[in-house]
Amino acid sequence: MIPYVREIQFEYGACDQVSPLIRRVVANNPGPFTYLGTGTYIIGKGEVAVIDPGPDMPDHLEALLAALEGETVTHILVTHHHTDHSPLARPLQEKTGAKIYGCAVGAKAGDSAVITEAGHDLDFSPDIDICGGGAVFEGPGWTLEAIATPGHTSNHICFALKEENALFSGDHIMGWSTTVVSPPDGDMTAYMDSLDKVKARGFDILWPTHGPPVRDVAPFIEAYIAHRRAREAQVLKALADGHGRIKDMIPTLYAEVDKRLWPAAARSVLGHMIDLVRRGIVVTDAPEPGLDSDYRLAG
Repeated sequence: MIPYVREIQFEYGACDQVSPLIRRVVANNPGPFTYLGTGTYIIGKGEVAVIDPGPDMPDHLEALLAALEGETVTHILVTHHHTDHSPLARPLQEKTGAKIYGCAVGAKAGDSAVITEAGHDLDFSPDIDICGGGAVFEGPGWTLEAIATPGHTSNHICFALKEENALFSGDHIMGWSTTVVSPPDGDMTAYMDSLDKVKARGFDILWPTHGPPVRDVAPFIEAYIAHRRAREAQVLKALADGHGRIKDMIPTLYAEVDKRLWPAAARSVLGHMIDLVRRGIVVTDAPEPGLDSDYRLAG
């Protein structure tokens, strides 16, 4: 079982000092994919970086500008292009003059079949592309490193804060829920590799964009990985029991999950299917694995 952390104290629009170097302002956009809202992080004092400006909401922009009054924004950093993370980057840039850093949206992200409630910000285009990771951003007393973590989306980036051995994990790892991996932009193979990459870094704390921080990091990531492997085993059992279509698996596999999330859950199962087909464990007669394809165990 994943040891979820869901308790968080905040007021919408307020700026809270959550660590010596980190402040957080939460947007009033709660929902099944955003939990209680998008947490925008401000790093440092005086000369600061802003991570995940959030949805294009005038009241959230006003709250951020109030929190940043008298300071200089040197970097606007975006984990990925979903509409609860990136759209406010340009309006914030217009007010602050800071450059936007992130990974450009791949063409496959525009596939209408993958739109979830959070949605894609297909207009997202950073000023400086950091897709490969490794870029370092510095300010007075703080150092951030971009870490490429594709999987949730093809362009997902996490940001490590050196001074606190902390990771801003975007939607790659969230304390309140598992992450949707929705093909074709989401990729389960890449996602599992990215989980291993983050685990190997040994961070002391994770700051997801939604919900509270994860403080017991290693066991949490191990549980995240184990959950995915358990889901894979459930998929394989369903296939062994003669259920060859994804839609027939969802009511059983996700019985404990809000039904509003079942369409997204089906896309995560598709992610598992694509991964299993790549590995030669599952086969399909369809030209490409899809939601409506028939699957069976290889051999």
